[in-house]
Amino acid sequence: MDEKEPDLPPPVSGNELKITEAITVAVNGAFANRTPITVAYVDRDGQPHLSLRGTTQVFGSDQLAIWIRNPEGGLLSAIETNPRLALLYRDPATRTTYQFHGRAHADRSRESSDLVYSNSPEFERGLDPDQRGVAVVVDLDQIQGRDAAGFFLMQRSADT
Repeated sequence: MDEKEPDLPPPVSGNELKITEAITVAVNGAFANRTPITVAYVDRDGQPHLSLRGTTQVFGSDQLAIWIRNPEGGLLSAIETNPRLALLYRDPATRTTYQFHGRAHADRSRESSDLVYSNSPEFERGLDPDQRGVAVVVDLDQIQGRDAAGFFLMQRSADT
C-alpha cells in the first residue's frame, strides 16, 4: 500500500531575509540537540562534499559562521574558488527543517575569530584548544524551510 504524502501548501515567499529567533535557537543549539548542521560545498575539482559542522552559529541577522579547526582543510580551500555553500538543519523530533544558501569567506580578523571560537560548543573548542582554526562567515542569500510557524522562503533582496 502506497502512502501518499499529504498535499502541503506552497512556502510563504517574498519575506525579507532575516534570521528569526526560532532559527537562532535551533542553529545555536544544534550541537547540544544532537542535530548537527550539514554543510555542502564543491571542491576545486568539482567534487561535491558533505560535512557535519558542530560549530555552526548565527553571526548576524543574515549571516552564519563556522569555526574551521583545520586551516588546511577542504572547505577553506574550496571557498577560495567557489564560495557558494548550502547548509541543512533537520530536527526530526519537531519536524523542523532549515535550508540555508549563501556565499562563504574566511574571516581571519581577531574579533571575528574570538567571537566564533568562543560561541562554539565547549567540546568543539576542546578539539582546537590553541585556537589555530579559522572563522568562516556565510552571507546568506536564501533561507527556506518549515518550523512551528509553517513553510517559508526568505531571500536576500536585490538591493543588498
